[in-house]
Amino acid sequence: MIPPTLLVLAAGMGSRYGGLKQIDPVGPNGETIIDYSVYDALRAGFARLVFVIRHDIEQPFKQRVAARFESRIAVDYVFQELTSLPHGFSVPPGRTKPWGTAHAVLMAAESIHEPFAVINADDFYGAESYRLLAHHLECATPNYAMAGFILRNTLSEFGAVARGVCQVSADGFLQSIVEQKNIEREGTHIRSIDTVGKAATLSGNEVVSMNMWGFTPCIFTQLGEYFQRFLEANGSDLNAECYLPSVINELVTAAQAHVKVLTTDAAWFGVTYRQDHQRVVESITRLIRKGSYPERLWS
Repeated sequence: MIPPTLLVLAAGMGSRYGGLKQIDPVGPNGETIIDYSVYDALRAGFARLVFVIRHDIEQPFKQRVAARFESRIAVDYVFQELTSLPHGFSVPPGRTKPWGTAHAVLMAAESIHEPFAVINADDFYGAESYRLLAHHLECATPNYAMAGFILRNTLSEFGAVARGVCQVSADGFLQSIVEQKNIEREGTHIRSIDTVGKAATLSGNEVVSMNMWGFTPCIFTQLGEYFQRFLEANGSDLNAECYLPSVINELVTAAQAHVKVLTTDAAWFGVTYRQDHQRVVESITRLIRKGSYPERLWS
């Protein structure tokens, strides 16, 4: 049995955060969120890392992040660039925004030939989530998987967030993902704006996608076909992005993929806003005191 690979999406621009948040330290010895993700992945049984980065961040990323664990696990890199497009397509003048998370995953098509998980570089998912995904991938099932987080465990104290709210069948499979925007606490309630601009109240118990997935290499063909259709329809739009949840939603509703939802009560946290950074530092400190992580990860 081939152990799974972890694909880390680290090419994001961090526009709302205001900097290269992937390499900001959050641990007591300069560890980043990526360090904790890799540590959890190693404990769960992942045997290889593939990072999706940009050429302009390659050197600082390798020097400040990957150098710490390259001796412990195989590490490879692929690059997400605006010009990485199918034959016959070109970058429209004025486009600076990346093509989105589906495009980022597609960049690894030539590098990954085994079951793999996908995560965001700037999200802390918790050790349980990696164990659930690793177990699913090691079972050699043709079904894809998604770590399903509970909405109330994924909110920011410093602003509204967007989340993919999931409908899950009685037997635990994904039925749909609906993007809900401007989700934030309002007193004792949680409010959001749906896709047509209508305000809605959420319970906080909804299962949401935080872009933590488990795939087989079959996903690359499906992503390539979807991305080409996306470019045909939106290639001239300077701001349109091809999001991974949108692809999965289309595949699921068309019965072209089955996605097992692996629900976890883990408290997700990330750095959507710069003010979130201190909260992440405090959360890591509490987990260290609890004994979930050593004070120095890579001693």
